[in-house]
Amino acid sequence: MDDRTIDEALDAAHLPALVAAIACITGDASWLKPEWRPTYNPLVRDEIGVSAEEQARIKAAAHKVIADLVSGKLKPAGPPSPALVRQLMDFVIGADIPEGYDAFLADELALAGVSTKDPNWTAGEKAKAKALKVLVIGAGMSGILTGIRLSQAGVPFEIIEKNADVGGTWLENTYPGCRVDSSNHMYSYSFEPNHQWPNHFSPQPVLLDYFRGVADRYDLRKSIRFETTVLEAVFDEARSIWRVHLRDKSGDRWVEANAVITAVGQLNRPRLPDIAGRETFKGTSFHSAEWRHDVDLAGKRVAVIGTGASAFQFVPEIAGKVSHLTVFQRTPPWAFPTPYYHEAVPEGMKWLLESVPTYDKWYRFFLFWMVTDGFLAGVRADPDWKGPSTAVSEANLMFREMMAMAIAAQLGEGGQGLLDKVIPTYPLGGKRALLDNGVWLQALQRDNVELVTDPIVAITETGVVTKSGARYDVDVIIYGTGFHASRFLLPMTFKGRGGKDLHETWNGDPRAYLGMTVPGFPNLFMIYGPNTNIVVNGSIVFFSECSVRYITGCLKLLIDRDAAAIECRKDVHDAFNVRVDEGNKLMAWGSPGVTSWYKNEKGRVTQNWPFALIDYWNATVEPNPDDFVIERGKVEAA
Repeated sequence: MDDRTIDEALDAAHLPALVAAIACITGDASWLKPEWRPTYNPLVRDEIGVSAEEQARIKAAAHKVIADLVSGKLKPAGPPSPALVRQLMDFVIGADIPEGYDAFLADELALAGVSTKDPNWTAGEKAKAKALKVLVIGAGMSGILTGIRLSQAGVPFEIIEKNADVGGTWLENTYPGCRVDSSNHMYSYSFEPNHQWPNHFSPQPVLLDYFRGVADRYDLRKSIRFETTVLEAVFDEARSIWRVHLRDKSGDRWVEANAVITAVGQLNRPRLPDIAGRETFKGTSFHSAEWRHDVDLAGKRVAVIGTGASAFQFVPEIAGKVSHLTVFQRTPPWAFPTPYYHEAVPEGMKWLLESVPTYDKWYRFFLFWMVTDGFLAGVRADPDWKGPSTAVSEANLMFREMMAMAIAAQLGEGGQGLLDKVIPTYPLGGKRALLDNGVWLQALQRDNVELVTDPIVAITETGVVTKSGARYDVDVIIYGTGFHASRFLLPMTFKGRGGKDLHETWNGDPRAYLGMTVPGFPNLFMIYGPNTNIVVNGSIVFFSECSVRYITGCLKLLIDRDAAAIECRKDVHDAFNVRVDEGNKLMAWGSPGVTSWYKNEKGRVTQNWPFALIDYWNATVEPNPDDFVIERGKVEAA
């Protein structure tokens, strides 16, 4: 590699992560110079608070090390000491790591390539595990992850998938502009990095290719039953076996499993709004999650109902193609200004990720920390808050004002007339915040686009009628109205001990211990279950990896205890949910005046985790046997 190529790579580098990588390569802590330590602006990604002169010195020094590394003159030092790792973590994040975070962050960093999330089963445990049969429902991100970890533990399994391929939400959602809104270098399995992401926030086809590729690398397809749906699962108490009713193209059949793991997600059942006359519209209509690619929108009058995450992405894509676009908004979303949202990852960055040892880990660590718990304080409610209802605390108000100013700046002078329509009146964090590099606001300012905040009262044969009596005749209606998020596991039926139905037990108010287990339903585990959604901190991949670690730990308990069934204690389950409810009441999304898909029809927050990521990590490192009723007995082969 020539000097020019190295320089181009260095120009694309996240320098604090690069310094940490060089310190690891050389084993030299003197790289951690105080004048090179970053000071971040959370709303401006490229600002590290280091002067241009010092950045040039970092690049010059790193150039020599990398050139020597590539030429073979330099051999990387051995693994850094725990003390040096701690120094490096403090350096990369530009602050001293809070007390108690060391083990959590070192595990996530996984410099040695191993972590607590890897199944660590003995040969004897793996031999005994062969008697188990686990049924996994869903082959999306969490289902693929579960299959990988079960195979590593030696547990026989089968994955049931309703679609014809893997990928879950990244297979089903194909609307224009669909892309991830967590940085790809973090929204990926911790043990399966992709150094060739084309964008910082890659589009749907790229995400789908990633998950397909992982499934193929771990040879999972042979264990997946595609185009098959689960109708019902019934627990046989006498045998401690789940009997599961399946349906595929050839008909119905029953299979048996010692344990069932659901990996079906929360946002997979499209919700259409309850608007009078919706069925009478004679034009074309569809939900964004079921995009009609056979419908040519060019030159059409189009109505979009809803301004959530999907609309935020597809509206800018179609606005320039249609003759007129009417966007109906009930409440505006908060949007974090993200100038690099559509930016490509420079080739030099890809080379560094691939070629400089540990740089990929330190860069991912930086991304992880920046969204770990840093924003959590800004959306936590102050019980004694006496300020305006548009905020829930002094910190929340300051956060709000910063965001409002950034949105106003994105609008520019010509768009200030839209300001009252696009700045939410609810507290920041009350609903899902989105990312915008300006394309959403630019789309709303187009001459052929109209943003309507007058409430919809009816849909007619020709279009939409609002409360003021205004009529909007259109050719196509696109519903960007979200999903039935609170209706966990529907339309499947689960019957536990005594034939108790899970949905009847929940009675419209789903709860689970750590989002995974429910009393009365032994050997049934959920991934992305109740109260495991995160709002402003972290990636859902992190939560799934923690959950799968915990679930495989529960299966290991079965093996180690020579048990047939494991069931969460009711008192443990109930006490946990009391803590969760109390925690959610003290967050912006739990505020009484805020309505969103985070809350169910009873007004309870059923979706969100109100605590720090470290709390979930600590709670799921391994299951506490005292939290369960463990029923001894011979495991019957399913």
